[in-house]
Amino acid sequence: MSDRSAAPGDLALVESLVNTLDIESGADALDTPEGRARFGLAEGEEAERARELRESLRAALLAHAGHSPHREVTPLGELLASAPLLVTVDAHDGSARLAPAQAEEPALLTRTAAAVAQALIAGTWTRLKACEATDCHWAYYDRSPAGRGRWCSMQVCGARAKMRRYRAK
Repeated sequence: MSDRSAAPGDLALVESLVNTLDIESGADALDTPEGRARFGLAEGEEAERARELRESLRAALLAHAGHSPHREVTPLGELLASAPLLVTVDAHDGSARLAPAQAEEPALLTRTAAAVAQALIAGTWTRLKACEATDCHWAYYDRSPAGRGRWCSMQVCGARAKMRRYRAK
């Protein structure tokens, strides 16, 4: 839905996961083998955990935009707590990265936890938001100078909201 460019760095993974569900049409990319393959997911329980993670992320992104969650979800902090990360440092070049503390954690959950942690460090986490439109809630990266973006697309969701307000007057 969005006409905006993708989120920077690893936040693109979070944005992409949240946007696997088109609320307006009901289409869920995690229902398809191709959609699950994008995230390295198998069908069944792994896909269901990814859906739970997606909706918890969406609730956090709605909060970034100043909106209440669209429904009751598992708090994102609870989900990410089960994916503890370690900072690993390469002995040869000194580069550092976040890695799972326990190898058995699901890869998508760990990658998401790392993406959120990196975004917190970079100061970009709160710029990833969910669209204000109740029939959309598409994730987008707010590049506006003041960080007050409200819609994934001014041409679609923003225009609809402004037209509704105009007609209400």
